[in-house]
Amino acid sequence: MRKLILTVVCLIAAAVLVDFGAAAYSEYRVSRGLREGAGLDSDPAVTITGFPFLTQAAEGRYRHIEIRAVGVPSDELGDVSVEADLHGVQVSASDLVSGDVRTVPVEHLDGRIKIEATSLGAYLGIPDLEVSAPPADKSDGTGGSGGSGMSTGGGIVLTGTVPVGPLTATVSVTADLVLDGDNVTIVATDLYFGPEGSADFTVPAPLKPTVLGLFSKQVDVRQLPFGVRPTKVYAQGSQVVIEGSGDNVVINLDEMATP
Repeated sequence: MRKLILTVVCLIAAAVLVDFGAAAYSEYRVSRGLREGAGLDSDPAVTITGFPFLTQAAEGRYRHIEIRAVGVPSDELGDVSVEADLHGVQVSASDLVSGDVRTVPVEHLDGRIKIEATSLGAYLGIPDLEVSAPPADKSDGTGGSGGSGMSTGGGIVLTGTVPVGPLTATVSVTADLVLDGDNVTIVATDLYFGPEGSADFTVPAPLKPTVLGLFSKQVDVRQLPFGVRPTKVYAQGSQVVIEGSGDNVVINLDEMATP
């Protein structure tokens, strides 16, 4: 009986090792396909969750795949971080093993891009831009959007050196992250002299609209993973995060190639 139990345990352990090995190889194949398709400099992190993996592979349907990539080049935002959670991914085992995966149907996809302060600063033309936590006095919960009818992820504080008339100065402003349909816009609303900003500056009243305009700009949402529509925008630490989701999405790896 002891030998039988030991044999069963060994077989289970071997099966688990085989399962994890197969999952690791599949994660590698998906990672390489994404790197080649999107023209990335390094392999993105790919995790296929759920056990046993081989059962999912036999069915050609994977319950949940996580993708994390840093340093993803974009046309306007520079390098950004891209994350995606894919649910109900359909890929045949033979295509996965051979690496011949060009299109991937997905039942539900949640994607997001994370824009670092340096990339956002380059986009705005403010190289030393800093992104800080929002001020605590946004009591209406709208981040200052009021009754505009637009959804917003709340306010942030942006600090950077900009021209103020004939001079340059380090200025802090409050800004709203506004989502209006498919458009994501950073809207500077006022000068800021609180603890999150740099208080040692003055801006003459006639120049205030021009200075605020330097911190305001629409963000190209086509950078979202796999072309999903934006549903949320918010600040996270020193990053601006844009999220989107979609149902019954078909990912075409050939269309991901960076020009």
